[in-house]
Amino acid sequence: MGKNIEEIKTLKGFMPRAIKYAGDMNEDFAEGLAGFYKAIWADREGGLSMKNKHILVFTVACSNNNTESAVKILSRLKKFEVTKAEIMDAMMMAAWTGGIQNFTDFSAVVLKEMERLGFE
Repeated sequence: MGKNIEEIKTLKGFMPRAIKYAGDMNEDFAEGLAGFYKAIWADREGGLSMKNKHILVFTVACSNNNTESAVKILSRLKKFEVTKAEIMDAMMMAAWTGGIQNFTDFSAVVLKEMERLGFE
């Protein structure tokens, strides 16, 4: 495994599926994709915090009705001590940008997972 791939595993706490699939195809492709991840998730002075980046990704997943990703991201949000109010704001923004039908589709699953994870 290349340097970028190892760094992403450390940074994200898991191996993103896209990098794993790229590695199944071609090691150089996986390393390049890991470099892309590394650039996006880098901690930059004056940039978004890791907490805010995860909230943003959660909001986009909800807006796109990607319930599977939204639920997975909730556990990361818990680790960054995101509050229930912050998640609710993100879900409302997703309803605004993705539409009420997407909100209807993702909200029941997300709210249930929030309860399971103990968001208060």
